[in-house]
Order: sequence, then structure tokens, then C-alpha cells
Amino acid sequence: MSNTNYDLIVIGGGPGGYVAAIRAAQLGFSVALVEKRDTLGGVCLNEGCIPSKALLESSELYARTRHELAEHGVDVGEVKLNLEQMMTRKEEIINKLTGGIAGLMKKNKIKVFTGAGELLPKEQELCRLNIISGDDKQEIAAKNLLLATGSEAIELKHLPFDGKKIINARDALSLTEVPQRLLVVGGGVIGLEMGSVWSRLGAQVTVVEMLPQILPQTDPQVAQTLQRSLKKQGLDIRLETRLEKISSGDKEITATLTTADKQEEIVCDKILVAAGRRARTDGLNLDAVGLKPNKAGQLDIDENFQTTTAGIYAIGDLVAGPMLAHKASDEGVVFAERLAGQAATINYPGIPGVTYTWPEVASVGHTEEQLKEKNIPYKAGKFFFSASGRALCNGTTDGFIKVLADPDSGRVHGVHMVGPHASELIAAAATVYSFGGSVHDLAVTSHAHPTLAEVFKEAALAVNKEAIHA
Repeated sequence: MSNTNYDLIVIGGGPGGYVAAIRAAQLGFSVALVEKRDTLGGVCLNEGCIPSKALLESSELYARTRHELAEHGVDVGEVKLNLEQMMTRKEEIINKLTGGIAGLMKKNKIKVFTGAGELLPKEQELCRLNIISGDDKQEIAAKNLLLATGSEAIELKHLPFDGKKIINARDALSLTEVPQRLLVVGGGVIGLEMGSVWSRLGAQVTVVEMLPQILPQTDPQVAQTLQRSLKKQGLDIRLETRLEKISSGDKEITATLTTADKQEEIVCDKILVAAGRRARTDGLNLDAVGLKPNKAGQLDIDENFQTTTAGIYAIGDLVAGPMLAHKASDEGVVFAERLAGQAATINYPGIPGVTYTWPEVASVGHTEEQLKEKNIPYKAGKFFFSASGRALCNGTTDGFIKVLADPDSGRVHGVHMVGPHASELIAAAATVYSFGGSVHDLAVTSHAHPTLAEVFKEAALAVNKEAIHA
């Protein structure tokens, strides 16, 4: 039995785990956090959300400088790409944020262990685990244990990752040169974001998606608008298309693409596989505590995030729901508060989703398809950014905002947007939705002019055909 006991041990230092650890410490628990990386922040900060957004911002500035500044009367001459500096900036941002989390651990008196956590059988109601670092092992124990190990990229059997020609998102964030021809397998969030980065920087990008639309869970009109915009930017998007097989040469890859009625071969330099993610449970030794992943590869939990084994909990990508960093963070807070006996809850439909392409895509609440399936009556209002003074001034007029609301009360059922800075605008929509707000509330709320946020108000007014500028 370990002599090092805590109230709570958290395995995983990502946005779910480190937030849960901090909130638990704030509530008076003694907390230890186990992370196998040398830095905290998990996939999100080290190889996902943060580095991808850094490159998306840098590549967007490069593309706009090359193609759009002249329209504003700004002549800059020859524009050159310094990919090394772009990657250096990305790493500096990562280091600043991961270092900040390390500082928060010290501030909140959380003991951090570096190594892989391996579960051991419970003993005297205590949860036990080994921390494995190289050849060293250290056992610690706690009354409660939280699993927050996140997820990893799914590897396809006929496209095994080699880090050179067949790459995942982590590899795509650290390329040392722009590929001439990049084939992206998967038209979801990761595939479109990474495809956008490298397309802006000069790659010829082809995206193949097996389903009939990109961003399959998104409002179809939003997805179609985004696809048209990405096509104008140079991305070749093939829907209802499967990558059947590849033939790899010394420098090039020949990929065979199939649709319902034809087969085609294309040549590329790299293939980015962005076919989804799966819960990361390998190496945890779940059997030792009687746990087994469900059919989805995740862990079943109750309303307190407790697994089928008493005292062991799970959050984030390990459990059902969208694999989003902010969803994991919300769950981390609510888990800690419930552990402390507080009546905390999460409004899962109120968790927004964002795709950071250009234009951006964001949504919260129900889609039209979901409302129809549930036989929930609704009316829709839509307003386009092309009628926004601020969007015209900015030169960012692609897209629209759609509001779905109850025909009688006006209560907002969902908001879906594709357009400039949708990732920021969705926060207002999430607030209105989460508090049960209505289109009438939006109608009497003054929005500064000229702003992009006015499009949200006009879309809400359009539900009852009251939009002023339609």
C-alpha cells in the first residue's frame, strides 16, 4: 500500500484533467495530477486546438496579404512565406500556455507526477495506481480517481501512419515544408482546418469525404455555404468518395479514389488521415479495476461521472458526447463540484461547436433535422453577412446566421452560423440559448452599429419576418 494518499488523483493533464484538478483544489481537496507528457495541456495545447489555431491565423494573414490587401489600397510588393518563423511562433504560444498551466498547478498546491498512470486493484476502498516513468515505478493512492486521458487519431488499416507520407493532425502541424499536393481523408473539422492551412500556404489540397456533405453533423445549408467558399479558395472537395488503396513510390503516392460510378487515380506527396478520434484507454490497465470500454470505445458513467467501479470517474473524450476541449473543461468543473456535494449541472445541448476555417462555422442547440425528428415545432430566420455594413467594411461577406425558434413563445431552439468570426459570435447565441432566451429578447437588446453581431439580431428578427434590413 502506498504511503502517498490524496483525496483525488487525476490521470491526464489536458483541458478536462487540469481544470478538474484546479477546481477540486479550490474546493479543499488534496489533489495529484499524473501526466505522461513533459508538459501539461494535453492534446489541445500541445498538438491540437492551440497549435492549429496559431497556424490558421498565420496562414490566413499570409493569404489575405497576398490576395486581398490590394483591394483595400495596401500595396505590399512581393510576399514571401517564412514557414520556419511561422512554426517558431506556434511553439512559443504553446510554451507560454503550457508553462502557465504549470504555474497554476503550483498556485493551487497540486502535486504533478510525470509518467504514465497504470491502474492497480483497489485496496481498502482506496484507488491505487503506478506512475511509470522509464524503468521507474511509484505507487500513489486516493479516495477518488478521475480518468481524463483524452483521445487520439483513428488509424485506418490500409493507411497506417508513418509520420512522413501518411500523417495525422499532429504531424500536419509540424511540417517543415509546404507539400505540393496534399490529400486529406475526411471532411470533418480537423481535415478542413488542416487542409485550409496548407492550401493557403500553397499546397494543392484535395479532400475526400465518404458522406454526402462536409461537416456531417452540421446544418446542411451551413455546410454547403462553407464548401462553396473553400472551393473558391482552391480546395478540391470530393463528396461520397472513398480512398480505396494507395501505391507508394519513392517520393509520390498514387491514391485510388472510388465513387458509386467511377474510379480515379490521383498523385500526391502526403496523405493526411483525419477520419476521427477514439478514446485513449490503452495502457490504463482498466481490467485491474473491473472496467471495460463500451461499444463506442468509451466508458459508461452516471450523472456524477462515476464509472461502474465506485470511486473511479471519467470525463472528456473518454465518455459520450462531442470531443471538444471546452466540453471536457465544463465536465471537469462539474465533476469536482459534485464530488464536493454541490448541485452542479451541464446543459449539453448548450455546448457550442466551432470549425475554424474561413469563413468560420459555429452552432449551438438543435438543428432543423433534430427538431423535425423530435416533432418540435419551429420557425427559422436567416440573415446574410453580405447585408452587414461591418462585414462589407472588413471584406468578409460570405455566410449567414440562422436562428431556429418556437413559433409561439419565440424561445431559441438553435443558432447556426457560417461567416466571419463565428467562433466569437456563437458565445452570445450560447448565452441566449442556455438561459432560455427568445427572439423577442434579442429584438429589444441594443446591438452596437456597425458590428457583425447585428447579423445575429437581424436573423432573430427574421424568424417573425421583422428584420429591418432584409
